Amino acid sequence: MRTIGFAGLLGVLAMALGVTPAAAQATKTLEVIVFPGGFNWPIWAAQDKGFFAKNGVEVKVVPTPNSQFQLKGLIEGKFDIAMTAIDNVIAYSEGQGATKTEVEPDIFAFMGGDNGFLRLVATPDVKDTADLKGRKISVDALTTGYAFVLRKLLENAGLKHDDVEFVSAGGVVQRFQALLKKEHAATLLISPFEVGAEAQGFKRLANADEALGRYQGLVGATRRSWAKQNEKELIGYIRGYTAALDWLFDPANKTEAIAILRKNAPNLTEEQAARSYDVLLHPTKGFTRGAVLDVDGVKTVLQLRSQYGEPRKQLTDPAKYFDLTYYNKAKAN
Repeated sequence: MRTIGFAGLLGVLAMALGVTPAAAQATKTLEVIVFPGGFNWPIWAAQDKGFFAKNGVEVKVVPTPNSQFQLKGLIEGKFDIAMTAIDNVIAYSEGQGATKTEVEPDIFAFMGGDNGFLRLVATPDVKDTADLKGRKISVDALTTGYAFVLRKLLENAGLKHDDVEFVSAGGVVQRFQALLKKEHAATLLISPFEVGAEAQGFKRLANADEALGRYQGLVGATRRSWAKQNEKELIGYIRGYTAALDWLFDPANKTEAIAILRKNAPNLTEEQAARSYDVLLHPTKGFTRGAVLDVDGVKTVLQLRSQYGEPRKQLTDPAKYFDLTYYNKAKAN
């Protein structure tokens, strides 16, 4: 009778689990820093369903309190990957970041994610966007992230920069909590946070995608040097993430997908989780299928940063801030 050694047994077990022997033998842990929230659903699904493991990586999710901590940590090598706004990538690459870093930024976007899911939400007493005049509005960082989207929404309503008081209040979790306490009159929330706010009587004043058109929000970002040294792992991450997106968009997986969301976002009620499914997995306005990067959406980000960024620069070349080499390799096989 033929005996199976340890390596052979490992291979048999790996195949039974749907994992390649190579992935079973050497799974590298990647530290991925994210803003807390339901928009991390693809990562949670990839972890739960084994899509990362099947591609040779394990993901350790690190929550960030704000964009300054996230970008500084990514640029200085404390984290491998950041799921962040491409505006942050552009800002720090152009010397317009909200905090100083110990090393020269060498970051780029390697895939897309979504259109930002940005909703201007206010306390129940606010009638409309124009009614925010003279009120406090919270942002993450005043010069990066989605602050410029907020300024454009206010400008569209006839409000000038000095007509409101901008308050830096941290990431979306902190801003959401401050809004519920009515410490500020309004803030820009990221789905599905507006679902919870609206359930408590808070008012959605505007959707950024309707006001701005094409807009690139969340992207996967990393350092160019790290990507070159860890090409296999970056490709594995992209494959795991996009496999999770495909799985989430399959209606047959709806019940299990909502269960994964609620496990990782336990504060969501069953009704709010179902509403989040409708928002985040909307066929045309939800997560970007395949995590494709929207180049025209990046151009919109550049237009806003050219208008509001300091020091003032005219930014016109979107290709400067992304490299799809690794994405294309991940999707080729």
